[in-house]
Amino acid sequence: MIEFVDTNVILYSCAADVTPKHDLSVELLARLFAERTGVLSVQVLMEFYSNATRKFRMTSQEAEAVLDDYADWQLHRPDYSSVIGAIHLQRRHKLSWFDAMIVNSALETGCSVLWTEDLNDGQRFGDLVIRNPYKHDKHARIV
Repeated sequence: MIEFVDTNVILYSCAADVTPKHDLSVELLARLFAERTGVLSVQVLMEFYSNATRKFRMTSQEAEAVLDDYADWQLHRPDYSSVIGAIHLQRRHKLSWFDAMIVNSALETGCSVLWTEDLNDGQRFGDLVIRNPYKHDKHARIV
């Protein structure tokens, strides 16, 4: 089972303030690293870099070093058909444009779980289930 991780999870894992969201993000990412089942998209990498350097005040080098940690994760690179698929998801499910792209990337890579706080926990898109990592104490395979 492979699991897609949205930008917010990686951002919280890098937060200077140690909060419950930080701890839960670190725990989830550690499991995905250990199991080698994590998936990201180019969009997640771009959003992370932008937010890390602007909102979190990381240097460019610090943000790049975090991204380097994910070099071995499966990476979805959207193409034309991905954009069209996201458009259809956006219309059908009334999603924001960027959420539709994330959901489409998770679907195209065959993920069974999408970890995000931006969508409704338990919502399904075919075989894909949305999970909010901050609503679950443990990140064992919650499907």
